[in-house]
Amino acid sequence: MKLQQLLPGLLLAGSVVMAVAQPVRADVVVTGVQLNSTPDGLQVILQTTNGAAPQVVTSSYDQTLLIDLLNAQLSLPEGDTFTQDNPAFGITSLTVNRLYGNSVRVTIKGVAELPVAEVVPSPQGVVLSLTTASETAEASPPSQTPETADFEPSESPQTPSEAEPGDETQPDADASVEEPEEIEIVVTGQQEGGYRVIDATTATRTDTPLRDVPQSIQVVPRQVIEDQQVVRITEAARNVSGVVRSEGYGGATDNYTIRGFAISSNLRNGFSDGGFYSLTDVANIERVEVLKGPASVLYGQIEPGGVVNYITKQPLSEPYYAASFTAGSYDFYRPSIDISGPLDPDKNVLYRLNVAYENSGSFRDFVDSELFVVAPVLSFKITDKTTLTLEYEYLDLDRTFDRAFPPLTAMFDLPISRYLGEPNDSYNHRSHKASYVLDHRFSENWRLRNAFSAQIVDTERKNVQARTFQLEGDGRTLRRRYNDSDENREDYSLQTDLVGKFNTGSINHQLLIGLELSKIRNGYTLRRANFPSIDIYNPVYGFPRPNSFGDAFGREENTNTLGIYVQDQITLLPNLKLLIGGRFDSVDLDIEDVSDALNGSEAEKSSRYFEAFSPRVGIVYQPIEPISLYASYSRSFRPNIFAFTSNGQLIEPERGTQYEAGIKGEFLDGRLSTTLAAYQITKTNVATADPNDSDFSIAAGEVKSRGIELDVRGEITPGWNVIASYAHMDAFVSKDESLPEGDELVNAPNNSASLWMTYEFQRGALQGLGFGAGVYFVGAREAELPNTIEIPSYLRTDAAIFYRRNNYRAALNIKNLFDIKYYDSQGFLVYPGAPLTLLGTFGVEF
Repeated sequence: MKLQQLLPGLLLAGSVVMAVAQPVRADVVVTGVQLNSTPDGLQVILQTTNGAAPQVVTSSYDQTLLIDLLNAQLSLPEGDTFTQDNPAFGITSLTVNRLYGNSVRVTIKGVAELPVAEVVPSPQGVVLSLTTASETAEASPPSQTPETADFEPSESPQTPSEAEPGDETQPDADASVEEPEEIEIVVTGQQEGGYRVIDATTATRTDTPLRDVPQSIQVVPRQVIEDQQVVRITEAARNVSGVVRSEGYGGATDNYTIRGFAISSNLRNGFSDGGFYSLTDVANIERVEVLKGPASVLYGQIEPGGVVNYITKQPLSEPYYAASFTAGSYDFYRPSIDISGPLDPDKNVLYRLNVAYENSGSFRDFVDSELFVVAPVLSFKITDKTTLTLEYEYLDLDRTFDRAFPPLTAMFDLPISRYLGEPNDSYNHRSHKASYVLDHRFSENWRLRNAFSAQIVDTERKNVQARTFQLEGDGRTLRRRYNDSDENREDYSLQTDLVGKFNTGSINHQLLIGLELSKIRNGYTLRRANFPSIDIYNPVYGFPRPNSFGDAFGREENTNTLGIYVQDQITLLPNLKLLIGGRFDSVDLDIEDVSDALNGSEAEKSSRYFEAFSPRVGIVYQPIEPISLYASYSRSFRPNIFAFTSNGQLIEPERGTQYEAGIKGEFLDGRLSTTLAAYQITKTNVATADPNDSDFSIAAGEVKSRGIELDVRGEITPGWNVIASYAHMDAFVSKDESLPEGDELVNAPNNSASLWMTYEFQRGALQGLGFGAGVYFVGAREAELPNTIEIPSYLRTDAAIFYRRNNYRAALNIKNLFDIKYYDSQGFLVYPGAPLTLLGTFGVEF
């Protein structure tokens, strides 16, 4: 017996059953859209000619439900698009528009949860009965598979013939009308669990489709993170073109090189995330958004190469409990839990809690680590129009402070396990990150968002490292020194955004007006002493720590910033969009040099003031529905707060200018997204590590970066996902009085590429079984300025096999399958990559 004979409708929420009915009629025409309020939410009537039934394909991502009508055309009196903001409680917008060729898409965005839609045929076409997950307990949880999904027959779907007599949208009922055709419903799966992402907030601070952004922005969703078994969040960036991960401070922090420029300050939900000491664990991250090119127009003091924004997990309105355990090579053990749900019967108070513990050794001698992170989130629905979200994260890391190898040719001949410090080198990192977001909607078109973030980071390190980047005359002895350092950072930021939609004639606007106030305090003290040298080929360890120090350094910087920004997203025509915006920043910088105080003298104080205006202008033209052509101009601004020369002088602020043009495409009925971008960035007053003393910086004058990038992500066929990238980049010193012009920038390969694919059987005896494979290529790149040491290129291969069934998942990930020898850069130090590594994971959710 057919499923349609058993059920008059089919619930669509996350995981859904595939149902195949009789062949559908081609060229169904949707002639009208009607909305009716219902006690449970909203009824959407898609009127079709003669009540014809199209094929329906459903998918979803985050809080957005997509319902595609295939073999259908759109012919509405009001044009090619129907849009309604806030049509019902829990639904922020509903859009009906032509997709590609003979397809029509219904896009339904939920406020906090994925909406639930019941699709039923009607005498006039198709009826969608909508509720939000927060309003129904009958919706199937996202983890259910077709075998376990619990479908109930529709009790009373409000079809047009059953509308209230006084309803103006009620169509005429006719008892003689024949039974409507069955609807063929094809499920492509929950895109929240897929690789394709349609919109993101990082580029505009509003929910904007990626195809409408005149700048390259890429998203690594949670499913990619899980499929690749990412345990260091920087590994996720290998999937994005033009981004090269960096080992960070002592091999512990989250740093990147984007389009040739070192990025030491990331974002967390749009706020600065820890600066140079940024450390984010993967447990609480929903996805990673990478905006390439200057982002100062919205975020102020940002490198022109781009920015990485970590989006955290949010509370769910239905009970959700998940736990996993990962074990692997080098004594790696990691249990974690993720639980969420409502705290009251009305679901006005929601919570989420992520906890993870990690204990691991390393392929590096004497290097091990222990990490603990706990991240609770609470969400309060104060009124129907006002929500308050509170977040907190505590992270505690104890690990060996690993400075790896200085940039010397001899280092590539050493075993990758060789450690050049001392076995008792230590690094302790403690961070507290708290925030609130207050969101209020005045009306369907105007919204106010007020948010505050506070971050406190304290670190301590006691380690032995190379004193210079040169060996002694025997070619094997490396001079060393001992460091005892305390570092801390306090970062407070208050953001207020007003977002409004309005029209000027036939032109649509989405206006953003924002104000940001921030206060950052950075401080450190560093004591150094000479330490016995080490034979890099025959090391001897165990020397005692020094009792006295030869010199001491210390600084404290207080930065107060006021930022005012305005942005307008203008729809000139349905296929022509303009983005224009600018930000004014004023920065007060107070510096106290406590080096003299540490050595018995009076501390030296100084103050600086900076102002900058950072504009962005971009245009998007869509000649046909799946293609977007774009071009943009943008600038960046960043004071060199930590960039001091060896004589104590502060380097002037950096300014960057970018020109970018590209093409974005969506293929295979929108399942596969691509971005091809070309750019040129010019930056002045670049600070780089002083090759004579890595604790200080030098200015490299003017540098340029230009290149071409390609990104591909999405679903080729049901169950076959792909994320791929390629970048060709030329990043070099263009003007300088001390550095050779033409020298390539550090950690900026001319060519890099990645390809990762997974396939999961969708039905039959092998349903739930999947395989994954990927390759990551990073070309040769320079280890320092001036160019003297080149880090070799490498091609790394990863693989995975996994099995998902009901609410269980088991996976085996193999990283560096062919055990190649490769190296990553820290900006001026060189870190060997991990050899063949196995990670086994078992997880359960219910």
